[in-house]
Amino acid sequence: MEERQRVGFVGLGTMGQAMAANVARQGFPLTVWNRSPGRSGPLVELGAREAASPAELAAASDAVVVCVRDTPDVEAVLFGPDGVAAGARSGLLVVDCSTISPGATREFAARLAERGVAFVDAPVSGGSEGAQQGTLSIMVGGDPADVARATPILMTMGKTITHVGPVGAGQATKAVNQVMLSGIYLGVAEGIVLAMKSGLDPATVVRALSGGAAQSWVLVNRSERMIRNEYPIGFKLALHRKDLAIALKLAEGVGAALPVAGLAAQIENGLIAEGHGDDDNSALARAIRAWSGLEG
Repeated sequence: MEERQRVGFVGLGTMGQAMAANVARQGFPLTVWNRSPGRSGPLVELGAREAASPAELAAASDAVVVCVRDTPDVEAVLFGPDGVAAGARSGLLVVDCSTISPGATREFAARLAERGVAFVDAPVSGGSEGAQQGTLSIMVGGDPADVARATPILMTMGKTITHVGPVGAGQATKAVNQVMLSGIYLGVAEGIVLAMKSGLDPATVVRALSGGAAQSWVLVNRSERMIRNEYPIGFKLALHRKDLAIALKLAEGVGAALPVAGLAAQIENGLIAEGHGDDDNSALARAIRAWSGLEG
């Protein structure tokens, strides 16, 4: 039987902790580290070991998965004091599942390559439910040999793993994903509000539409939240706004017009200013409801 790679996992937030748990459940020897203490307990119960620093984690691993919030956070855990690079040996593979800048991704890969460390960008989509169930969609950028090495690890976390191109292509694809989602969230929110204002039962409308051309993951999984005007966390609105900033900057650089994504970004700015940044991204419906004179 092929020997399992030793995996290090950096970043144990809502997504990362669930993803790391799936790695452990599939039998990979696992070492974990999180910037804020107190997140590793459930993973230690699954057999993981907690490292004192990313450097120590890297020294004990064949592959290191990173899942943190933003571009500066990835740079800090890779290249900061006691970062992954400080403990890395030639031949280590870094798999970044964060959502960050494609340009910074290419820069980080080049810096690691100077140390003989391979890099794959593998941002994910599917929310906290997908992370828990191991059904994430993962968009992978990197050299084919490095992607092949990362794939058995990624398969513990995701259902759809797609190699989309060289390093940075995964992040660019995730930007496309977030742009498309912004329009779908807005469209579903507008439809729900129109149904409610027209005197229709919105739950019945959702059932009627879910088998037709309007069907989407957002319609099926987030419409009830929009109807109830309650938005428990799945994926934070503030994080989607961060992702849209990456997408809008990419669009500016390549000359792509994104009017719907730009509108969604502005609506999200208002919601964040009102204190809704930690709501699920479906809270975009708050604004549509308010403008339409619905309660809440």
